[in-house]
Amino acid sequence: MEETVEDPPTSAVLLDHCHFSQVIFNSVEKFYIPGGDITCYYTLTQHFIPRRKDWIGIFRVGWKTTREYYTFMWVTLPADLNSESAKQQEVQFKAYYLPKDDEYYQFCYVDQDGAVRGASIPFQFRPENEEDILVVTTQGEVEEIEQHNKELCKENRELKDSCVSLQKQNSDMQATLQKKQEELETLKSINKKLEQTMKEQKDCWETELLQLKEQNQKMSSENEKMGVRVDQLQAQLSNQGKEMEKLVQGVQDKTEQLEHLKEENGQLFCSLTEQREHQKKLEQTVEEMKQKETTAAKKQQELMEPRNKKTAVEELLVQEVEHLKAKVEAGKACFLEKYKECQRLHKQIRQLRAATRQDQKSQQEPMGMGSQEPPVSTVIG
Repeated sequence: MEETVEDPPTSAVLLDHCHFSQVIFNSVEKFYIPGGDITCYYTLTQHFIPRRKDWIGIFRVGWKTTREYYTFMWVTLPADLNSESAKQQEVQFKAYYLPKDDEYYQFCYVDQDGAVRGASIPFQFRPENEEDILVVTTQGEVEEIEQHNKELCKENRELKDSCVSLQKQNSDMQATLQKKQEELETLKSINKKLEQTMKEQKDCWETELLQLKEQNQKMSSENEKMGVRVDQLQAQLSNQGKEMEKLVQGVQDKTEQLEHLKEENGQLFCSLTEQREHQKKLEQTVEEMKQKETTAAKKQQELMEPRNKKTAVEELLVQEVEHLKAKVEAGKACFLEKYKECQRLHKQIRQLRAATRQDQKSQQEPMGMGSQEPPVSTVIG
């Protein structure tokens, strides 16, 4: 994995709070020869799950926090954590980034929270010496080695020159990197301000949108209420129109009945006048008959000698008296019946007049018009 300029996640957690048993480092040498790349082999334990920002650093022995790393490499996430091959992992450190002294160092696995999950045994960066290896050579081999050493020295000088050139390039690149980082920080600051402005604008738009939605809901509710009210008013207006038609028709019917009653009242008045005249004539006739009856009775008493004998004249007078009595009684009964019917008609006229006044009074408010009681003649018996 290539090393990037991004700093790894670290923490100030002390060694007492680290867990060194979750990642195990394998095949760690006692020392590594300077000038060459080294490969770090490690094994993930069963319950440990690596994450994207985990890294392996080279620390000088005696370190206190994960911020004291010398160099680091990002770990590679396995494709399948459940496979056996996913547990065996490795990273390669380039020679250029390795320490140049002979101090003791060790590999440490650090997760993205900055906590140490595993550490290797200490090792050094130094060349092999006579204490490490015993070589038995011949004269020819010595000459061959000397020749090889000369070539190595030459190559070493070339590498030193190349190293100087690379250091100069590295210095230039560091300056360029510093400039790019400053530009990046400027862009980050501008981006942060733009994000803040966009967030404020978004909040403002969301607030306005919420207000518009509330206004829209309120207007929709009011429109629905107005629609219901309009329907109610239309239905009420239709009902009032029908009631008005009924009232107008009722007034017309009452007016016709009143005119008809006026005609009947006039007829009854004439009939009552005739009945009164006839009654007067009957009373005069009865009075005359009573006088005749009295006169006849007197004559009967004078002329009647034996009480058990009656003349034809007396019999005739008696019959005439009885007939006159019957006519008087019949006239009285007819007069009484006509009088009762006249009283009943007067009562109906008063009821119709009161009903007409009530109808006209109830029509004044919806019609906005005054009512005038039709003229009705009153007959007093």
